Amino acid sequence: MFKTIIVVDNAEGFPVLDATVIDFAQYLADYPKVGEPKTRIINLCDTDKYLSQGYYCSLLAEARQHKVLPSVNTINDLSESLTDQSQVLTPVPKYMGTDLYAHIDDDVPEEILLFFGWSQNERHKRIAKHVFERFPAPILRLTFSRDDKGLSVQPKALGIREIDSSLWPLFAERLEHFTQKYWRSRSQKKRFRWDMAILVNPEEKTAPSDSKAIQNFVKAAEQVGISAEVITAKQGPMISQFDALFIRETTAINHHTYQLARKGEQEGLEVIDDATSILRCCNKVFLHDAFSYNKVPSPKSRFVSNASDQTCELLEAEFDYPMVLKLPESSFSIGVCKVDNLVELKLKLVEMLRQSALVLVQEFVYTDFDWRIGVLNGRAIYACRYFMARNHWQIYNHSSKKHFSGDFETLPTFEVPKPVLDAAIKASAIVGKGLYGVDIKQVNNQVYVIEVNDNPSLESKVEDLYLGKELYMLVMQEFANRLELRGK
Repeated sequence: MFKTIIVVDNAEGFPVLDATVIDFAQYLADYPKVGEPKTRIINLCDTDKYLSQGYYCSLLAEARQHKVLPSVNTINDLSESLTDQSQVLTPVPKYMGTDLYAHIDDDVPEEILLFFGWSQNERHKRIAKHVFERFPAPILRLTFSRDDKGLSVQPKALGIREIDSSLWPLFAERLEHFTQKYWRSRSQKKRFRWDMAILVNPEEKTAPSDSKAIQNFVKAAEQVGISAEVITAKQGPMISQFDALFIRETTAINHHTYQLARKGEQEGLEVIDDATSILRCCNKVFLHDAFSYNKVPSPKSRFVSNASDQTCELLEAEFDYPMVLKLPESSFSIGVCKVDNLVELKLKLVEMLRQSALVLVQEFVYTDFDWRIGVLNGRAIYACRYFMARNHWQIYNHSSKKHFSGDFETLPTFEVPKPVLDAAIKASAIVGKGLYGVDIKQVNNQVYVIEVNDNPSLESKVEDLYLGKELYMLVMQEFANRLELRGK
């Protein structure tokens, strides 16, 4: 259970709130206290100057392992003395600025105030959210300017004493809304050592975990001392208020999943899967070059950067038809195609090279099923056979509504052939020590690692069919072990 403390330069005359309000001197002298509950700090001191009271408030909060808004990184990012302000002058995306352009004079910039990413004016809603996600601070003043390049915004963090006292009641209202929505204290019979955010996307059609699996993760977390809260990308700006982040949304590089993984690591969270794992798994250029260098058994592969006649002739000489073409960044069999002749090869290469500078070409290895070995920190924890979709050469058939995916079989890891397990562990070690799903084809005694997936599928009554709830416990125990080692 968390306690929220509001720290101000001077508490005199500050409105009464449903939270403890103290001045900086008291925070400096009285905290941390022995046996105190987990503490969240809202720093309303003036943070504009380097080494000011506001700066030290956030610095001490982080040293005391209190969750704090704004963080020291945010203060430094906005500090005029530490940061080139041209880097903070953020271009406003055209789709966000449509309503703003008509209201900003060419010579006189318009200023607006944000309270926890909220503005009184509805037309500022999108830009307010955009800036708050980049610079999460209780009070931000946005200054807009316009030139021949478009619209830009300059954010500046303010202390509570820097805004007119007539706005204090409105600020108090937004503060209360913010603490209840994002920093609400959960009444729990049992105190937990750590807090975890489980990132999901309720709108995702092929999510890595279904709702039942997510519930199982939450329950397993509680058993190892972790209070897990399911969040969406909208709550991403508040990720620093947790000790750990578990990503259960399909990841990509140019995506908020990667950005939140990076932010979580920068804020000191234990993250699975980490940004490096996402980066490596999401790009087949890295994987297959690493497979080759580290002698991981995999299909014969080559990267091409053009669709010239010469290139196609070389591919025909090296590979038999059919060939498999893959975009470097793809998942769930999207961006993967099979070609059966020279015409199809050239046509598909031209099409794919419009999207990527490189295309992966592989030999076609047919099997009735793909092995999927779940590996956590170098240990195989589950195994499945994913069978090909009906009348298709992949486990997913995106053109079929009726037979989208094939059948599956879940079995204990000790029943998996040793070459398959060895290849899975060796391949995942190249990526890191996170949670991975390694896809492998087996032809007689020969195995071929197809890819390593970060954020693998963990669904109820599929991957957990053999281990049941123990599978979720294994993942959460890994988080607990890591947090324990870090002394959190």
